[in-house]
Amino acid sequence: MNRFCIALALLLAAPTFATAQEVAGQEFPEVTLAEALRRAASLDPNYVAALNEVGDANWRRVAAYSAFLTPAVSFQSTSTTFSSDIFNVGTNRLTDRIVDARLSASYDVFRGGGKFFDLWSARAGLRSARANERQARFESALQTESDYYAVVAEEELTRVASERVRRAEEQLSVARARVVSGAAVQSDSLQLFLELTRAQVDLLRQEANLRVSRYQLGRRIGADGPVNAAPLDTLPAPSLPVSEAEAVAEAVQGSPRIVQAQADAAAANSAFKSVWSQYLPSFTFFTQYTGFDESFFPDATERTLWGFSLDIPIWDNAQRELRLSEARTTKAITRALRDDTERGVARDVVEAYQFYETARAAAGLAMTAVVVARENLRVQEERYRAGATTIIDLITAQVDLADAEAGVVQARQETRLALAGLEAILGRRLFPDRAAP
Repeated sequence: MNRFCIALALLLAAPTFATAQEVAGQEFPEVTLAEALRRAASLDPNYVAALNEVGDANWRRVAAYSAFLTPAVSFQSTSTTFSSDIFNVGTNRLTDRIVDARLSASYDVFRGGGKFFDLWSARAGLRSARANERQARFESALQTESDYYAVVAEEELTRVASERVRRAEEQLSVARARVVSGAAVQSDSLQLFLELTRAQVDLLRQEANLRVSRYQLGRRIGADGPVNAAPLDTLPAPSLPVSEAEAVAEAVQGSPRIVQAQADAAAANSAFKSVWSQYLPSFTFFTQYTGFDESFFPDATERTLWGFSLDIPIWDNAQRELRLSEARTTKAITRALRDDTERGVARDVVEAYQFYETARAAAGLAMTAVVVARENLRVQEERYRAGATTIIDLITAQVDLADAEAGVVQARQETRLALAGLEAILGRRLFPDRAAP
């Protein structure tokens, strides 16, 4: 047994997790939640794509408007050199070079209503792009907050694990003293040493998780290395400023998901009508200026023409029917997606709302559990010193306190994530003092 005591002393004196402690003591750049949201928005690929899609959609709308207001204009100039002289119609003489230029303009007077359908489709596309940009902005904020809260939670869990190690070391010292004095058996030291080992392993895992989460936050905001999150307040989560029914009604009316789905369905319907309009005749006005000469700008001979063209589509080897079938399919798909999104958003709001309320209540209960666990541990420590309880009861009390403290951390993180998820669905902040995406 003396050999066991010597081995136990050597194990306790060894720097079992010095590397982990050194890592925990490092200093990292620290960011606030508002700064993290600001930096992440410009780096998220989905948000960057959505933001640029708004610009593309706006140009599609401009192009649709211009079809009503301005004609299509083109200019072409050609210079041709021949190996032998050839008659130049511009100069009425033989030359080895001919230069001609054409300035053309055309205006679609009537395209079977296609211009109106194209305009309506472009407007709906712009609404869809703006809704998508808004949704992508809040989705980026949700991911950023998730990474930010992960760092905060892992730091708190690491402190909980450190406290568990500290308590285990203190209790092991007490147990060893009682074993030496004959007030306890040597199995008490074994049990507490086992608890200390478990606590040290848990601390190592928590520090590893914390290091990874810091790197993930740094990646999210464009940092080259790990980044630490500024601490958040630990006040109880407030009640939501809207009821569940109000949140559902607001989401059904103005959620970015629904706005985008409705706009996509409207754009697909207009695109279908635009293809269908190709069955109707089209009427176009055109004019052209042509000049011929031997040098730029050719003006030796000038010709001007203008006229109207009437195009009556009859048969193009079923290409028009194919486009119409594809447009009809797209319209049916977007309509089904719109209906499903409208139903799904209501369900998602209820889920996020209930998850927030549940996590908020769980956080309050977890705080009560911590108070009870601390008091229970204090009582068990006094009873163990007095020899009125077993070492198993003391270790159980220590573990229960660590679990209760971890439960508070997890409940706070779940509450914050539930709030961010609900705000992402609604497309707005529910509390004005929260950092805006």
